[in-house]
Amino acid sequence: MTIAVLGGAGYIGSHTVAQLVKAGEDVVVIDSLITGHKAAINPAARFYQGDVRDREFLRSVFSKEKIDGIIHFAASSIVPESMADPLKYFDNNTYGMIALLEVMNEFGIKQIVFSSTAATYGEPKQVPIKETDPQVPTNPYGESKLAMEKIMHWSDVAYGVKFVALRYFNVAGAMPDGSIGEDHHPETHLIPIILQVAAGTRDGLQIFGDDYDTPDGTNVRDYVHVVDLADAHILALNYLRAGHDSTAFNLGSATGFSNLEILKSAREVTGKTIPAEIGPRRPGDPSTLIAASDKARDVLGWTPNYDNINDIIATAWKWHETHPEGFGDR
Repeated sequence: MTIAVLGGAGYIGSHTVAQLVKAGEDVVVIDSLITGHKAAINPAARFYQGDVRDREFLRSVFSKEKIDGIIHFAASSIVPESMADPLKYFDNNTYGMIALLEVMNEFGIKQIVFSSTAATYGEPKQVPIKETDPQVPTNPYGESKLAMEKIMHWSDVAYGVKFVALRYFNVAGAMPDGSIGEDHHPETHLIPIILQVAAGTRDGLQIFGDDYDTPDGTNVRDYVHVVDLADAHILALNYLRAGHDSTAFNLGSATGFSNLEILKSAREVTGKTIPAEIGPRRPGDPSTLIAASDKARDVLGWTPNYDNINDIIATAWKWHETHPEGFGDR
């Protein structure tokens, strides 16, 4: 069987490709390289450069390769950008899903694991968040991903395309050997920004808001290690291979850490002072997102190996120390 990983040159995608290859899978990477990195592509995978919205490009790849399943990471994912430019998100994310599913159906590809997000829930009604909780996004990014989930549902009803939507929370860390890691331009994620300050490649840290309804006033998030997340995608793929019905799973540690707590942990791991200041809130940011991931643990047998935030940050710090300029291609 051949698995096509869309967005396989990106942060989570490249780690998932590495774990797929390690598991003995035959892998094809499809990526536009707009935000991905060629250096992050596993050498054991065959690479095709192109856009998920380009049906003719997808047809050309699917004609050359006998694709049995899709893992889909190819989406824009920056919340503030989605607030400023929502149409970009509905074009790249939602329209891209329509194009992909159309071509999948043409070629009889009936299994897709989809990188969804906790942003589909919006401001949660309860914590931790369960898969059955209301999905009321507070930003266009979350709205575009929710639309993608709904489109997959109706494609399942009409065409029998089975899917797993993995709604994950905050992803962090890097491959433990330091070979690949997180490299976004611009970087918007808290932990890599903190570590850039620690490494001296960024002047200072700004924490967005200290007046949220949380213990210390800063946003609370649930962090999961990128390799644990990658492993969950493989388990989800195997779940579909076993003939199970379409469903969604939350992926998180079930433990929340505030932005100030993450800063404290990073100072402990790096031994650096890491200067920081409080800035205004970012529009569209919910105060608290913590996952109930019991379903993934019970149904998929998912057992995260990294349950200590200092250990997660330590793998990210190893990547930043050995790759101060990231992949060096920007």
